[in-house]
Amino acid sequence: MELESKLQTLVDELKDIDQQLMNPDIVSDQTKYKNTMVRRSELDPVVTAFNSYKDSKKNLADAKAMLDSETDSEMKAFYQSEIESSSVNLEKLENDLKKALIPKDPKDYKNCIMEVRAGAGGDEASLFAGELARMYMRYAEQNGFVSDILSQSDNDTGGVKEMVFHISGPKPYGTFKLESGVHRVQRVPSTESQGRIHTSAASVVVLPEVDDIDINLDPNDVRVDVFRSSGPGGQSVNTTDSAIRVTHEPTGITVSCQDEKSQHKNKDKAMAILKSRLFDLEEAKRMKELGAARQSSIGSGDRSEKIRTYNFPQDRVTDHRIKESWNNLPNILSGNIQDIMEAIQVAEQARLLSEASKAE
Repeated sequence: MELESKLQTLVDELKDIDQQLMNPDIVSDQTKYKNTMVRRSELDPVVTAFNSYKDSKKNLADAKAMLDSETDSEMKAFYQSEIESSSVNLEKLENDLKKALIPKDPKDYKNCIMEVRAGAGGDEASLFAGELARMYMRYAEQNGFVSDILSQSDNDTGGVKEMVFHISGPKPYGTFKLESGVHRVQRVPSTESQGRIHTSAASVVVLPEVDDIDINLDPNDVRVDVFRSSGPGGQSVNTTDSAIRVTHEPTGITVSCQDEKSQHKNKDKAMAILKSRLFDLEEAKRMKELGAARQSSIGSGDRSEKIRTYNFPQDRVTDHRIKESWNNLPNILSGNIQDIMEAIQVAEQARLLSEASKAE
């Protein structure tokens, strides 16, 4: 009955939230109202499922009672069928409710910052990094998200040394966070005359966007440098010194931004990236101190972990965490990665459910 006790707590919480939403002070405070509505949207389907679970449980009990008192053979068969179907439905509902009780990551609904960087492999790695960044931005556009480039560093061959972009929309960090890690590509470069397959890599980092209340950033710890933006070949992009470099001196973390013509906008973007990186650094320290066993976790966030290989000769993408593959690479790099991301999310949910069951 522990499951039902936990669920009843959520029922009571939903009732309390509905009472709060009748309070004008909550409605007038946009931050409180948004947070309250997010929590309500999480609870509502769980409470609905719990009500269905209780109805199914009652139907099962009623069918068993009728079977015990029934003497007609046809009616006995009917009630036996009802018991079997209700038992199957009850088991499914119970499993769904256990999943619903898995602790939610409060950062999942935050906007996120994605950083894609070329790794080992020279020009080929830069080309691949550019393809990955465009893949994610196309996926975002196709699925109701909005992406905005914060910073981009190109190389002379049309590739990307580094691209940082902001994603907003429905549950951004929760959707993209499991993409963090090393992505590897295997293919024959256009410059390869012998037809040999080269292996290159790019890293993806997904960070939750943080508010000022999430991290205490001392302005005295940040050095801001202004410089002139430059494009390929050293050409001047802007006629004024509008590019910004911010350095967090205690950690040495540096962020540059030169995509906007406005110095103020470039500084805002650079500070947003810096805050997210510092928050991520603090989270990593906290998890280490807690001694969390994250080595086997799909969402471990280990930036050095090779998570996926894009094999062009075999037209195949393989995610090494769940040992599953998909074909049609051109389609995938066009942003059609729904099946891949859903498979990763399902596997992560199964892992979390298993951990929650062991803890009971």
